[in-house]
Amino acid sequence: MTFDDRLEKVMALADVLPRYKQDLMDLAARNLKFAVKDTAYEVGITIDRLRLFEHTEFFLSNRKPLGGPGSRVAVMLSYNGSAWLNTVIASIYMVGNKVLAKFASRGNELMGLTESFYRPIFGEDIQFYRGDGRTFMQDALKAPDISGVIVFGFDANVLPYEADFRRTGKKFVFEGPGVDPFIVFPDADLDLALTDLMTAKFSYSGQTCSAPKRIFVHRAIYEEFLEELVRRVKKLRVGAPEDPKTQVSPVGSELAVSRIQDQLRDAVDKKARVLLGGEIDGNLVYPTVIRDATDEMSGMQEEVFGPVVFASPFDSAAEVIARARNHRYGLRAAVFGGPEAKAAARALAGEKYCHPVPEFTFGKFGTVALNAPRLETWKGSFVTKPVGGYGYSGWIWETVDGRFRLKQGPKLLSIETSVPMD
Repeated sequence: MTFDDRLEKVMALADVLPRYKQDLMDLAARNLKFAVKDTAYEVGITIDRLRLFEHTEFFLSNRKPLGGPGSRVAVMLSYNGSAWLNTVIASIYMVGNKVLAKFASRGNELMGLTESFYRPIFGEDIQFYRGDGRTFMQDALKAPDISGVIVFGFDANVLPYEADFRRTGKKFVFEGPGVDPFIVFPDADLDLALTDLMTAKFSYSGQTCSAPKRIFVHRAIYEEFLEELVRRVKKLRVGAPEDPKTQVSPVGSELAVSRIQDQLRDAVDKKARVLLGGEIDGNLVYPTVIRDATDEMSGMQEEVFGPVVFASPFDSAAEVIARARNHRYGLRAAVFGGPEAKAAARALAGEKYCHPVPEFTFGKFGTVALNAPRLETWKGSFVTKPVGGYGYSGWIWETVDGRFRLKQGPKLLSIETSVPMD
């Protein structure tokens, strides 16, 4: 099958997705508790990204599957999504791989729906796995025709598999958490920064790896910023995910809710102040703003997968750069302001594409946005824009010429699951 043949099938997928938009919205609301408003937007973005593959011939048409003709790549996807998962699968398929995809257990109905409209388009080239995550990993490691494994998830769950990938020589690609810094200097456009924070933080009720987690605001504008932030957060509509007007719906994971409860308790115990919210009713976490967070608090150390803002003041560029870099995760950073912000963005940025590193690299970020909304800097993700980070936010294990190595930084799954044609 040629590049054009595969492109035709991906375009057919883009054409068919609108017909299933309402079904995707309904299942995401019922099984994942995602607001229908968010899923509707996600479907539209996914269709746009699938159509972007029409512009990839110049760098994908001369590539072939990592494991050779007929080989497969296994991908395990996280629960926080419904439609964007299609872009991930398509990016692996576009370079000639067959794909074995596993959705999170709470997304089994979504997987069944996806399989129903994939089968007429892709036949047996894209298949879906219904076992649990541990069995999926074991089967993928054993299967001789699977050349690589991709996991979206939590770093602690996959780090123990390093020895298995060393032993088998299979490639492993991990996309993981972010505890992303959001830095606002005193000369920033506050409306731009606040508007981006509201969108990036509260979409999907805060359940995205690239949502801002550590909000650093210069002390000179700290009070003004927080006052306006609270005013805007108060206006968010909280409700059932099925309601088209809902902006914040219940959190999809009981584990995430439990962690948020612990994070809020820890923050208050360590003298942070709750400016707004703080209430949890079942899985519904009300929009919350915490001020005076410090770096040792769990809400600044761990991924907060919910609609909770942890804000902290800073006094100088040197201080905030050091604090932003002093972390085990390095997915994305956002910086707002003038010359000092520009210098901070340079200090935080990693390389443009993933590269070999001697060990896990901390203090760099795969994507750094300077005075730009997240939606703008995330355009073309997984298709033309490399995605990924440093530290435990993402990495690649691979064996090249008999030598095992680690790579970090943003990547394209299409490139990482293929090799140049002879």
